[in-house]
Amino acid sequence: MNQYEGLLAHDDSDAIHLVVLTGMSGGGKTVALRALEDLDFYCVDNLPSALLPQLVQAATRGDSHRRRIAVGVDVRSRDDDFQHMPQVLSSLAATVQVHLIFLDCNDAALIKRYSETRRRHPLAVRGVSLADAIAEERRLLRPLMAIAERVIESSDLNVHQLRRLIATGYAQTTTGLTLMFQSFAFRRGLPLDSDFVFDARCLPNPHWEPTLRPLSGKDAPVREFLERQPVVGEFFADTARWLDAWLPRFEADDRSYVTISIGCTGGRHRSVYLVEKLAAHYRTTREGVLTFHRELE
Repeated sequence: MNQYEGLLAHDDSDAIHLVVLTGMSGGGKTVALRALEDLDFYCVDNLPSALLPQLVQAATRGDSHRRRIAVGVDVRSRDDDFQHMPQVLSSLAATVQVHLIFLDCNDAALIKRYSETRRRHPLAVRGVSLADAIAEERRLLRPLMAIAERVIESSDLNVHQLRRLIATGYAQTTTGLTLMFQSFAFRRGLPLDSDFVFDARCLPNPHWEPTLRPLSGKDAPVREFLERQPVVGEFFADTARWLDAWLPRFEADDRSYVTISIGCTGGRHRSVYLVEKLAAHYRTTREGVLTFHRELE
C-alpha cells in the first residue's frame, strides 16, 4: 500500500479516530490539519503529548461527543515530549483508533519553501543555519517517524494534492462521497485532477469595481455584489441542481471522492464565491466537503 491509499482505512465506522500529525516543519502539517478540520475533525495544534488523554476524554464525552480528533505535534514542543509520545499513544490505543501520520520532505524542498515564504525555522536560532536546523529536527523526530502508521513524502506535492491525499484517506472512514470544491483561474490552466469543471466567466466580474478588486470571494462586499446579480443566483441553482442529479450516480458506482472545479478569469472573486456557497450548501447534508482556492493559497 502506498502513501496515496487508505490513510485511515478501518472497518469500524463507529470507532473514535485520533489522528496525530507530525513531521518536518514546512512539510505540510498545517495544510493536512486544515483539511481534517474542514472535514469536521476536532483539531488542536501543538498540543503536548501529556495532554492527549485529557483532550480525547473531553472531546468524546457528553453532548459534545466527537468521533474524529486530529492533533498537530512538532518541534515547538519540548525535547522530552517526543520521548513520551510512543507510551502515550500506546495507552490511548486501548480505547481509540490511533493514527500517527508523519509528513516528511527532502532538505532541498524544505530550504526552497522557507526561502519562498521568508519564514524562520523553529530551530533556526541565532547562529544556527537553516540546514543545521533541519538536520537537528530530523534527529528529534526520528523516533516518531519510526513508529508512524504512514509516512507521507510531500516534497513533490502541492497544497491541493496534499489536501486531496488526506481527504481521500479520510473518506474511507465515513459514508457517502467526499467532495472537493476548488476555484481556479482559467488563465493559469485547468486543474488536472478535476472531475467536473464549471465556467463562471460569463458572470458579472467584481474585478472591474475598484473597491472590490483587492478583495476575494470570501469577503462580504464581494459576496453582496454577486448576490445582487440575478444571473449569479441562476448559475448557482443550475449547478447545484445538476450536481444533485448526478452525484448519487457516482456514489452508486462506489466512488469515494469527486473534485468539482469552478473557474473564472482571475480565480479570486466569482469562482471563490461559488465554491464557498456550494460547499456551504452541501455541508448541510454531507460530512465530507472540502474547499480549495488555488489562486488564494
